[in-house]
Amino acid sequence: MNVNISEKNEWRKDNYLISTDRKKLDVQAIHRYLTRSTWAKGINQSIVGASIENSLCFGVYHDEAQIGFARLITDYATFAYLCDVYILEEYQGEGLGRWIMECIHDHPVFEQLRRIMLFTTTAPWLYKKFGYEPVNQENYAWTITRPDIYANEKKPD
Repeated sequence: MNVNISEKNEWRKDNYLISTDRKKLDVQAIHRYLTRSTWAKGINQSIVGASIENSLCFGVYHDEAQIGFARLITDYATFAYLCDVYILEEYQGEGLGRWIMECIHDHPVFEQLRRIMLFTTTAPWLYKKFGYEPVNQENYAWTITRPDIYANEKKPD
């Protein structure tokens, strides 16, 4: 199955929109959230911009304002890494986290992927509902992890 990677997908519910249209993304809003997150604390905006350009992104909007985000780093054929999933705190508890996951799973590229990975210390209960399982096999999943890479980055003088 060939997927048109430039095609924009959108889902609507009440006053909410989830869209894969990169032009709608508010990179500054995404950066503001990620730089205070537990997983990308201190990340600079140029890195956020580059990560968006190289991923399949899902923006969550309420009346045009960006209130959430998720991205798949993918080859669009066999593999994806799900990351940077968030809903702003004031919108949590309304089912939007579940909805963005439903939309990601509903995207045409998702159905053909052989493996989808994610690493999380937050909301494992949400991902479990969608079939994600912890990898606990010895010598199976390997990683180099540098959790403080952005915090230790030298700031320009």
